[in-house]
Amino acid sequence: MWKPNATVAAVIEQGGRFLMVEERINGEIKLNQPAGHVEFGESIAAACARETREETAYHFTPTAFQGLYQWTVPGTDLTYLRFAFTGELGEHDESLVLGLLDEGIEAAVWLTRDELVARREQHRSPLILACVDDYLAGKSYPLAVLQTFDEIQKFDGLAK
Repeated sequence: MWKPNATVAAVIEQGGRFLMVEERINGEIKLNQPAGHVEFGESIAAACARETREETAYHFTPTAFQGLYQWTVPGTDLTYLRFAFTGELGEHDESLVLGLLDEGIEAAVWLTRDELVARREQHRSPLILACVDDYLAGKSYPLAVLQTFDEIQKFDGLAK
């Protein structure tokens, strides 16, 4: 049974540079936005804030939904649905930098779009540049377009 993976990513820009993570995957350094999987019981916006903190040690508050991106890894049936967010970058938590970032994360780095293009062979997926380009094009939507219905709602006496 095919089941896509729900993931989140933070598209964070300051002064023309984007916050990225270098992560070690199968012995190679790959680039990605701060990103990861949505955990059970977690809203997708909350997952984005958590993943950003776990991977970069920065607090992040999503303020806009940038878009939904679908990608299937070539030659597999592994599909990702990426919910990308922009928002406000908060303080940097130095206590997390001291070896407590997510496993595999080597460093958080700030790169321009040109630097990202120059390192394209290191991109974890084609979604990275697509998210950056959509951000630069001004694409974003209010967070209200995302709705969570995880609580059981009573409707005419029936659980819905």
